[in-house]
Amino acid sequence: MSATVTFAPNQGAPLPVKPSQPRDSSDHFFWTYTEEPHRTRRQAIIKAHPEVTKLCGYEPLTKYIVLAVVTLQIFCAVWLRQSPVLSARFLLTSYLIGATANQNLFLAIHEISHNLAFKSPIANRLFAVFANLPIGLPYSASFRPYHLTHHKSLGVDGLDTDLPTSLEAFFLDSLLGKAFFCTFQILFYAVRPLMVYRLPLTSLHLFNVVAQSAFDVLLIRYLGAGALAYLIMSSFFAGSLHPCAGHFIAEHYVFGKQNLSPGTSSNQLPVPETYSYYGPLNLLTFNVGLHNEHHDFPAIPWSRLPLLHEMAKDFYIDLPHHTSWVWVIWQFICDKEVGLWCRVKRETGGRNVGGGKIK
Repeated sequence: MSATVTFAPNQGAPLPVKPSQPRDSSDHFFWTYTEEPHRTRRQAIIKAHPEVTKLCGYEPLTKYIVLAVVTLQIFCAVWLRQSPVLSARFLLTSYLIGATANQNLFLAIHEISHNLAFKSPIANRLFAVFANLPIGLPYSASFRPYHLTHHKSLGVDGLDTDLPTSLEAFFLDSLLGKAFFCTFQILFYAVRPLMVYRLPLTSLHLFNVVAQSAFDVLLIRYLGAGALAYLIMSSFFAGSLHPCAGHFIAEHYVFGKQNLSPGTSSNQLPVPETYSYYGPLNLLTFNVGLHNEHHDFPAIPWSRLPLLHEMAKDFYIDLPHHTSWVWVIWQFICDKEVGLWCRVKRETGGRNVGGGKIK
């Protein structure tokens, strides 16, 4: 099984309490009435292992990996510029190489959003725009505030745009619905934030759009539309039924049989709301699978998250985790006990990063 669900008490984990009022009967999310667990565990880890704070700081290697992957994608775009979009060579390269490469760039932008590629914040912002180029559509400037709000407001309804909406959960609550969600999940992640709240436009957003548009126009002019089609197709596959795309679901969906029904809370141990993945695909994805570790210490770069895990293993060894992203996708689609309702939500807490207007 990919989800090793254990309920041994973890140090510093708060216990949820019963809600003062029952939830709507049509709402099947797991509602909790305590703060998110990562701040509490971070404090406990620092108290027990103060040396972990030395792991914080930027990782110089990140920029070289990004440069190599951007170069690879441009090379593949040149190679496929005259290939028919529906040809085997085009589709296989887009799926096997392009999707893996663009998923790597998605997660490079994720790292950069935490200022972990350079010491200078502005250097990180500009480099994120560069990493965005092979993705084909501008998104790095918007991703950062939405993602930092996800960290500051984990599970908070109306703030955390990683949470599926009730509309999504209701209409996609079936095998075919979940298969559709997994196939087109990149579109859900692109559109959902606009339905939750919109960010104010900044000069960085404008620069992101102008830089991406200029890159795309130059690509079409000198290489042809096929080159841009390859990059767009790579981005689609990266957020579709691809092994590396399993991390989107693995990180925060609740797997494993719980001791309470969705839509309720409990006075027992809390429902786990973050899962780590320990497997080989971390090598291609900036260790994003070490997700409990990342949320506990977002200032520690990808290269040092395994060291954090080893230093504070007593805090992580009993937490539920995954060992296969492919199995995560399969189980999410086929298991009736798992679906879009399987997310932990809270009504209050956290804060909005970036000044977006809440709807």
